[in-house]
Amino acid sequence: MQNQNSHFLGVDVGGTHLKIGLVDKEGQILDFQKEDTTIYRENPEGFGPKFIAELGKYFDKYPSVSHVGIGLPGLISKDRSTTLEIPAIPGLNGFNLKQGLLEAYPNYDFYLENDAAAAAIGEFYFGKDNPAENFLFITMGTGIGSALVLDGQVFKGSRGNALEMGHMLSRNSARLETLVGRQGILNIMAKFISDYPDLAGSLAKETLGTHLLVQSAQEGNQVSLKVFEEVGKILGESLVSTIRVLDVTEVYFGGGISAGLEFMMPSMQETLAQYLTPYYIKDLHLKKATLENNAGTLGAAALCFMGSGL
Repeated sequence: MQNQNSHFLGVDVGGTHLKIGLVDKEGQILDFQKEDTTIYRENPEGFGPKFIAELGKYFDKYPSVSHVGIGLPGLISKDRSTTLEIPAIPGLNGFNLKQGLLEAYPNYDFYLENDAAAAAIGEFYFGKDNPAENFLFITMGTGIGSALVLDGQVFKGSRGNALEMGHMLSRNSARLETLVGRQGILNIMAKFISDYPDLAGSLAKETLGTHLLVQSAQEGNQVSLKVFEEVGKILGESLVSTIRVLDVTEVYFGGGISAGLEFMMPSMQETLAQYLTPYYIKDLHLKKATLENNAGTLGAAALCFMGSGL
């Protein structure tokens, strides 16, 4: 049997799926499972008790594990014990998940974190780009998540949930994730198809989605390129204030929509150059995160390193 500290369980909790990975110290996913969360959400006792009970089967499956990291899509108490506001899973709101886990499995160590912060920690420990100890991490998916890694640790703020960039006010006092989360981007896409029918090509006949947006941009579709240009401007405007407040020099972008980062980058950089002084621009590096689809699982597993000093 492997040494108990050589393998870690990373659990990425989403509204519709759980992603569970057995991860080694080098960040290799040795085994991976994906579960639909319907039975958890429909459980009469609630999502939390069902999640705790079902986790036991993975401890039986992976006897080399004693440390478990869990990424959660929402606000968590500063002591990382209680899920406060989890919009995708309202049944978890106000649930002391860590206490329940420890009562059920007293011989295990559990580390809970917001999913965007977990992805940032995953990039810090396992990323291929060797990130510095201080960087801003932005996830672009259904919403916009973000985290600041400060001296190798997640910056939590006074109550535990700092750096919610997705809820910053942006254009016309709309929240940033309303504008450039998945639905916001699709709204821009639909508008531009209507505004530029001669440039839309096959997009006018397709069911709109972010995968289509990325693919068509790669093929040179002018409307898709305009969409990414607009998204880059909006993100750049929000980054101007964030960079001035945090004085960071590295910004990583993860999540599914970051697949189109190369198409957002020119307008984003132009916006930053317009509003930031040379002090901020000269050392600023905007990069695509390197863990891609495994960011959630590896990030959750990496919490074990941050929390235990392993």
